[in-house]
Amino acid sequence: MATIAAPTEVRRGGLLARPLAPTGVWSWLTTIDHKRIGILYGSTAFLFFLIGGFEALLIRTQLIRPDNHFVEPGTFNSLFTMHGTTMIFLVVMPLSAAFFNYIVPLQIGARDVAFPRLNAFSYWVFLAGATLMHIGFIVRQGPDMGWFAYANLTERAYSPGQSVDFWIVGLQVLGVASVAAALNFLITIIQLRAPGMSLMRMPLFTWTTLITSILIVLAFPVIAIALVELMFDRLFGTNFFNVAGGADPILWQHMFWVFGHPEVYILILPAMGIVSEIIPVFSRKPLFGYPFMVYAVASIAFLSFTVWAHHMFTTGLGPIATSFFAASTMLIAVPTGVKIFNWISTVYGGSLSLKTPVLFALGFVALFTIGGLSGVMHASPPVDTQHQDTYFVVAHFHYVLFGGSIFALFGGLYYWWPKISGRILDDNIGKLHFTLMFIGFNMTFGPQHFLGVDGMPRRIFTYPAGMGWDFWNLISSLGAYIIGISVLVFIVNVIKTMRSGERAGDDPWDGRTLEWSISSPPAHYNFATIPVVNARDSYWISKHPQHGDADELRSDVSQLSVAAQPVGEAGIPEQGEHHAAAEHADHGHGHIHMPDPSYWPLIAAAGIFITGFGILFTMALVPVGLFVLIVSAYGWSLEPVNG
Repeated sequence: MATIAAPTEVRRGGLLARPLAPTGVWSWLTTIDHKRIGILYGSTAFLFFLIGGFEALLIRTQLIRPDNHFVEPGTFNSLFTMHGTTMIFLVVMPLSAAFFNYIVPLQIGARDVAFPRLNAFSYWVFLAGATLMHIGFIVRQGPDMGWFAYANLTERAYSPGQSVDFWIVGLQVLGVASVAAALNFLITIIQLRAPGMSLMRMPLFTWTTLITSILIVLAFPVIAIALVELMFDRLFGTNFFNVAGGADPILWQHMFWVFGHPEVYILILPAMGIVSEIIPVFSRKPLFGYPFMVYAVASIAFLSFTVWAHHMFTTGLGPIATSFFAASTMLIAVPTGVKIFNWISTVYGGSLSLKTPVLFALGFVALFTIGGLSGVMHASPPVDTQHQDTYFVVAHFHYVLFGGSIFALFGGLYYWWPKISGRILDDNIGKLHFTLMFIGFNMTFGPQHFLGVDGMPRRIFTYPAGMGWDFWNLISSLGAYIIGISVLVFIVNVIKTMRSGERAGDDPWDGRTLEWSISSPPAHYNFATIPVVNARDSYWISKHPQHGDADELRSDVSQLSVAAQPVGEAGIPEQGEHHAAAEHADHGHGHIHMPDPSYWPLIAAAGIFITGFGILFTMALVPVGLFVLIVSAYGWSLEPVNG
């Protein structure tokens, strides 16, 4: 079957050589290049970050003073529901996926992911799910039941409109995108590592990507089943969660949090991986205790499935279950603490360069530690009972997921921006961005600890004067405005940099991992010759052999200068075949095979979108969407493997 917009090829010295990336708008719609898909994920997620941030500013404006009526109660419910949903599923997860897509294949010495078309499919399905979820606002049916959608608020009797349906369908579609991407990265990391890159030589960010992908594959089916049951309750009158029909609404809490607590680590592990890349580079030291960091990541992933019911201490689980989940919640703090002390030990004694990326990384360590300590407090059932559904809990998870994930993601943006764009973000403006965000964050969420201890419940539309909450709510809202200003500073930095920013060069930070060994931005094919890895941080050691084992590196250290090497013969079959053939470079007589662009992933995602739209508005569209999906799958299956 014919394909479109195939990459062109150039000849050098009369020999067929290296493919060039396709250009134009259509090339972005049909791209299967992991780097472009990473940019699409990142750009879309940042747009939703602005939307979710605007929702947060409206919430804080409503709560800036008592007895306020800036927004209506129903609108307020929609705002806090969609703020939480947006930030978790449409911002932190896809921003992490942006780095997975762009950076991981470069870190492991691969030319693309194992399944490039599936990778494109995951992005377009993500966009479809996000759009379906937000259509509710257009038709004035925005989800309004809280981001965890507790039964029985979600039953028809309590939510008779379609607001819950938009949330259910959108989240189901987003789950398809997440699982497709996770399976892709699992296979990519396992199968496509460069020769010599054993598991214990992988960068920490690649490790956290691997573990996060495992968590997604194991956790998302649980929420998918729960959402199907909830959809059946609402559309067909079943009684999975309907109390009037004899069901137990606590079942929803169990199913949601069996997914929801691994989801917390799906959000935070990539951030930990980013910080583990930044701190060693700017400390001019290897990561302290690398094996223990790997084991800590794996331990956190395993234990994350044993702690879900600490969200349910006030539901009457009984002393045995409560004791078990209290103990497991305290236990998971151990590997988390290992990571914090390893980051501190990496900085200790190093030659620390306080550039913007490491400021965000160190901010992550400080703020995440605060959030972790309040999390250990909630491992105690009496303390958790006191704080349950108060603003103390809001402060806790924002210190973990904003002070943690968002700070680390901004650090990653500053760190890898030169590799992605070829330009360095202005460091002075970046430091202003960090300072404003750090101050604004602590002004916003620090006082919420005091409000929670003083009894202010979360998810309330307004509060009466005389409760003693006025001052800290004012400070919290002013802090939110400062965060908003800091994001504007970042946008100004991006615009300035792309217009007249400093050229980065290939390795501006003296990086340790393979992505810094190639051009900035990378070529369409990433590596002219697949590198051979002989040690952990082998690229950095190749530049500074006095810090490594010279005997171990002597044989092939020159191969790490991959940008200057001759072209090797290495196709990337979409079925995930290992590119070990790349070890046998043809030294100029072959050419690099890259898969052709394809419009089928976009059409397949359109079929899923039409199906979801039909469920929400008219069932007549459901068979149309399924037909489009089947036709696209057929066309997809007939496309040539290597292009």
